[in-house]
Amino acid sequence: MIKKYLLAGLLVWAPLGVTVWVLHLLVSTLDQTIYLLPQNWRPKWDGKDIPGFGILLAFAILFITGAVASNVLGKQLVKAWEAIVHRIPVVGAIYKSVKQISDPVLSDSGQAFSKAVLVEFPHPGSRTVAFLTNEVSGELGARLAEPHLSVYVPTTPNPTSGYMLLLPRERVHELDMTVEQALKYVVSMGVASPPAPTAGELARWASAPKPPDLPNLPNSNG
Repeated sequence: MIKKYLLAGLLVWAPLGVTVWVLHLLVSTLDQTIYLLPQNWRPKWDGKDIPGFGILLAFAILFITGAVASNVLGKQLVKAWEAIVHRIPVVGAIYKSVKQISDPVLSDSGQAFSKAVLVEFPHPGSRTVAFLTNEVSGELGARLAEPHLSVYVPTTPNPTSGYMLLLPRERVHELDMTVEQALKYVVSMGVASPPAPTAGELARWASAPKPPDLPNLPNSNG
C-alpha cells in the first residue's frame, strides 16, 4: 500500500518538477544575457541587477537580429559572416551541422517533419510510426529505380535519436494523426494513443487507394 501511494505521488510530482526545472533553466539562462552589457550599462535596483531584464534584452537582441537579417543588406551580411565562420577549422564544421538541423526546424519556409506516416520497421511484419521528411532526389534519387521517400524513425522515449530510412513510396502510408500527436505517442511509448477515428474517417480509409497519397511533400531542391 505504501509503495502504491508513493508511486502515485511520484506520478503527480515528477512531471511538475521536471517542468519547473526546465522553465527555471530556460529563464535563468536567458536572464544571463544581461552580462553582455558593460557593468555601467546594466540597470540597477537597490544596487543589484534587475531580475528579468536579461530576458527582455535577449528578446530585443533576437528581434533586432531578425529584422536586420530579413532585409537585403542583412542577408548579404549574414552570408559574409557565414563565409568567414566556415573557413575556421572545427568551428566551421560544427556551425554548418547545427545550421543544417536548425534551418528546417525554425525557418518559416521549412518544416522538419511534414507528416506522420506508418512504415514497416525494423523487419517485415512489424510496423512503427515515422515522420516524412522529404522526397529522395539528386544522386540518391537517380540511383534508385523507383520513387523513394526519406522518413525518420524516432526511438522512444527520446525522439531526438533514431534512424533515417529511404523507402519506396508505396511502402510509406500516410496517417491522419498530426505530427504532434505522433510525437506524443512515441514519447509515451504508445501509452498516449491518438483519438479514435470517426465513422467517416473509417469509411474514407476503406475507399481510399492503397497506398494513400502523400501530398504537400517538402521541396528537396529548396
